[in-house]
Amino acid sequence: MKRLTKAERERLEKLSTTNLSDALDKIGLHGVTIGIRPLWGTPKIVGNAMTVKMTAAGETKSKTHLGSATIDSAEAGDIILVDNGGRIDVSCWGGILATGAKKRGVSGIIVDGACRDADEFLEMDFPVFAKAVVPMSARGRVMQDSYNVMIQIGGVQVRPGDVVVADTNGVAVIPAARLEEVIGQAEKLLEKEEQMIAEIKKGTSMLDVDQKFRYEHMLDKQGR
Repeated sequence: MKRLTKAERERLEKLSTTNLSDALDKIGLHGVTIGIRPLWGTPKIVGNAMTVKMTAAGETKSKTHLGSATIDSAEAGDIILVDNGGRIDVSCWGGILATGAKKRGVSGIIVDGACRDADEFLEMDFPVFAKAVVPMSARGRVMQDSYNVMIQIGGVQVRPGDVVVADTNGVAVIPAARLEEVIGQAEKLLEKEEQMIAEIKKGTSMLDVDQKFRYEHMLDKQGR
């Protein structure tokens, strides 16, 4: 799995998920999740995806507690994403797992579903993104099906090694093979937006700024 380079990480740190969302739209990639938000005022996180796929508990029993193997196989800077199908009636991440992940150097956790122990995440200054918080344990309700496989998070396909950026606005997932293309496009769009803001601050009317920069067509795939 190709890891983010220092230079790539630094470029991504300067881009918000809104910048990346626009770049993905312009390129024609679907990579922004729906309904997953930070559980507290967490800083932006950037990293390669490590994945966990959940399933309902039943006759077949899990051999290990969910997330344990993923934590042990993660490298510093990785982000763990947990696919629980968007379920918000049961937790699939809590304080003990967060403690282990932080000790391993994981940048943060993203859950398509619910977690618990949100107060502990804040106390340990550990970024967690999810759809909801509930007190109910995963035990007897859901279990890990597999890890480091392709999953779905908030309607977006995620593969191990894909690049993930999460901030106050939400979560963006970038296919590893398209990273340079997406970053480059996002930087161009950000530069144009900064130019527009500078014009507005100078007193240029919104209509004139809109016409000059053709704001409505910024994301046209043909680049008109």
